[in-house]
Amino acid sequence: MTGETMTIRQMCDAFEVTPRTLRFYESKELLAPIRQGQKRLFTRRDRARLKLILRGKRFGFSLEEIRQLLDLYDADDTQHAQLVRTRELAGERLVEMIRQRDELDEAIGDLREQIECVARLLEQRDATAHAAE
Repeated sequence: MTGETMTIRQMCDAFEVTPRTLRFYESKELLAPIRQGQKRLFTRRDRARLKLILRGKRFGFSLEEIRQLLDLYDADDTQHAQLVRTRELAGERLVEMIRQRDELDEAIGDLREQIECVARLLEQRDATAHAAE
């Protein structure tokens, strides 16, 4: 890393993302690296934004929601509006994740019952087949 900037390769290594991912976020105007010909140089601001983008994606936020939070950060140096909106979105996302987990837990339980039912049927057929021999 030279000074305050990082190359695309350094960003990829530091954040475990692909160049394609960085170019995609740049095309969506979530990142704005300095362009020197074909070379991209990412600033501290870009690194902070990428960290927030990746965290938001991990939590299931849409790119539009992430964009809104990043825009709030740019608009308010105190970060008050961003923190309030982050709390709101995070609360909504948490409720959704819990709902999804509950649905998944129910589906897992149903699948386990199906597996056990099939196993019992197989055991019965095997027992019947052995008795007939």
